[in-house]
Amino acid sequence: MSNSGSLASLTSDFERFKRELPRDFPAHVRDVYRINLAARYLDHPLPHPIGKGSGQLSLNIGQLETDADAGLAFAVLKTVIAQDAAGDQSMAAWAIHESKMNVERRGAGWTVTWKGRGWDRSFADYLALVSAGWDLTRDGQLLTVPSVKYHLPRLDEPFRDAEYAFTTSALAKAWGESPLLLEKDFSPTLAGDPLADEKPQILRWLREVPQRIRAHADVRLAMKLMNARFDDDFQRDMMNAASGADALVVFNRLFDASAGVAYGGPDLSDRNLRVLDAYRALPSLTVPYRPLSGTGNIHSGRMIVEYAIRGCSSVQLHTLFQLPLEEYSATDGSRTQRALHVLIFDPRDGLIAAMLEREAAGLLDRRGGELHFLDLLPDAYRPR
Repeated sequence: MSNSGSLASLTSDFERFKRELPRDFPAHVRDVYRINLAARYLDHPLPHPIGKGSGQLSLNIGQLETDADAGLAFAVLKTVIAQDAAGDQSMAAWAIHESKMNVERRGAGWTVTWKGRGWDRSFADYLALVSAGWDLTRDGQLLTVPSVKYHLPRLDEPFRDAEYAFTTSALAKAWGESPLLLEKDFSPTLAGDPLADEKPQILRWLREVPQRIRAHADVRLAMKLMNARFDDDFQRDMMNAASGADALVVFNRLFDASAGVAYGGPDLSDRNLRVLDAYRALPSLTVPYRPLSGTGNIHSGRMIVEYAIRGCSSVQLHTLFQLPLEEYSATDGSRTQRALHVLIFDPRDGLIAAMLEREAAGLLDRRGGELHFLDLLPDAYRPR
């Protein structure tokens, strides 16, 4: 099919799928456009690159089942706060009830703000959610990944290993298969906390946390890095310090100290992409590249490509799944379906359109007659 023919089909599909998005849309994309959307997160194969980041939209089985029915690739569960066998939590200040989320415009984009932090129900409830998520993962319906905030000491303090031991072991048992896929959350509210005032303290966490988690289970670990309140160079220092992680999620939301909330929007993607550009451009690194998962103001397929060409083999969204219904092009379906519809099939800024555009510009070649999403990544970042 010619490029013009593909664009005509894309316009037709965009209109047709406003009413109902096929769950197996990656197969449709491959059949009609000869585009393979296969992606990866934590070295786990995905049918396409779009997942849901940890938060209020992944804290019960109903939400996960809706996402599975929509054809979402993966969902990171709400972040649980680690505890020891007695139930004590050194980071208990983060286990507070969420206030209502506010979806609002910020500059040219959207952001969601709320003042809550981590999981505020019982740990037993969280383990039940992990187990239910494992059932969806095992059945190939939706990859689900637990997320944890563990104890982070001050520079002159020891780690509370009892929290690492109890929480990691319990999650591994609930997950049901080895290795446990796990995301360690360095949350945006942590960036605004006095605990994160010192650079050496943050770098110590990033160097030492992976080994303390791995001491208690066979874990494949992603570290979700915050946007610290320092310059871009320090963001790259953080990436290098987290050398013990299997993957990095880059980067969590910005923190507005005056309002006491984290936020996203264009300011977030501008900074994230700028840091990733500079990291990729470094002439040499003391650590090997790790797989990346991009997050931050991902409102279009074109933005997915921007993260991909900087090394991200998957992306995590939150805000786009919460817009007012009138902001979506699709007229029916869950918000997850409506978001996937515009991200993949928008004739101007969707993922298919952006990949065809790069092909026409000589920036993306076909292999075996197909364009491959993972071929957008620089060579050093591509799965081996």
